[in-house]
Amino acid sequence: MEKSRRDFIKQTTFAGAGILAANAGFTAASYRRILGSNDRVRVGVVGFSDRHRSSHMPCFMNHYKELNFDFVAVSDIWKMRREQGAAMWKEKMGHDVAAYRNNEEMYDKKAVDAVFVATADFQHALHATEAVKAGCDVYCEKPFAETMEDNRTALKVIKASDRIIQIGSQRRSGSNYHAADKFIKSGKFGPITMVELTWNVNQPGRWRRPNVVPLLKEEDTDWKRYLMNRPFEKFDPRKYLEFRLFWPYSSGLPGQWMSHQIDTVHWFSGLQHPRSVVANGGIYVWKDGRRNWDTITAVFDYGPANDLSQGFQVTFGSRMHNGDDRPAEIYYSNGGELNLNTNKVTPEGGLTKRMADEMNMQPNLLPEMSLSEVEPVVTSANTGGDKLTSNHIRNWMECVRSRKTPNAPVEAGYSHAIATIMANAACRTGQKATFDEKTQEIMVGGKPFKY
Repeated sequence: MEKSRRDFIKQTTFAGAGILAANAGFTAASYRRILGSNDRVRVGVVGFSDRHRSSHMPCFMNHYKELNFDFVAVSDIWKMRREQGAAMWKEKMGHDVAAYRNNEEMYDKKAVDAVFVATADFQHALHATEAVKAGCDVYCEKPFAETMEDNRTALKVIKASDRIIQIGSQRRSGSNYHAADKFIKSGKFGPITMVELTWNVNQPGRWRRPNVVPLLKEEDTDWKRYLMNRPFEKFDPRKYLEFRLFWPYSSGLPGQWMSHQIDTVHWFSGLQHPRSVVANGGIYVWKDGRRNWDTITAVFDYGPANDLSQGFQVTFGSRMHNGDDRPAEIYYSNGGELNLNTNKVTPEGGLTKRMADEMNMQPNLLPEMSLSEVEPVVTSANTGGDKLTSNHIRNWMECVRSRKTPNAPVEAGYSHAIATIMANAACRTGQKATFDEKTQEIMVGGKPFKY
């Protein structure tokens, strides 16, 4: 009787869980995956980089036990990083972590269910595509892509799969950013009239690796595999380790920093990309052999493609030789501003009664209010604050379990990549860049932009 009683309780418990799962939109198979305490998700990393070590690793450790994840594999084409990564993860996890010479080796062994992609900027979309084709879920760092060919291919492959892809745009997991999105979409803010984005630092060593560059020898890595689909250049450890300074391995300031901030413009406005971009700048201070600018000002026009009477302007300014390490995002309407540094809505700059009376109009002033708990963004190595990144990685891990859409799906990456590539096209040609909706190409001077 005791056995029958236990079986009855067990059966009714699972039946109740099944009802909850059905109401939540889960399939029976996906719900079993949520419940399966023995169904551990095996995770690996593609590229044991500084970003992975300083950010992904501690954030994963915050949540892996609760969500029943395990870290089992490191894939890196550089012998030193591969061995270093396996040793560091072994120390964290308390068990051996396999080290693979390349991604094919790791995927052929069916070693992982999910991966972090933390490689060079130009490799993200390509490596995410590889992972999805191997049946893995992916946390993919931004910028998602640096060419439209890579961008389109990755989107097509990922959308045709059932894999969970989280783009590393961690603002989408911040409570204050969700509050700002809700407030703007409620209509209380009014139409966006302008957005000012800035990201200024004074860091001569930013993206430099002077202590590590001498350690990289060509015989210890796979330079041809590193280049992937980029034009051949002879081996250069700086372009391997300091890739953010060198086009075509990175677009630098647009890809690294603007991609974060422009993503919020797409999110809050519901627009997928700019209508046009112009840009100017140069290498004004850090004459260290870099190809990518240390200073940029880009101006974007946003609005419906078929209605030029509506829209707003976005400016992005960034310099690497003077700054306070406090990136700013300020949204303006006719009634005031929404400042994501102070996390406040204020009537600052709104249409006052005196000014309105002159034109026989009604004043338009927003109330002064705070949106939510402030989650400041800093320009540390994790480019998003520990809390934001930890929230974002947890959201991905939860979605791997539930099979729900994560906070920053692949479409978000596709959109910010369009803006990044448009800015880069304007920088490199000195001309206005536009977007062709039909061909999904970035146009300069009537022709598709080619790097």
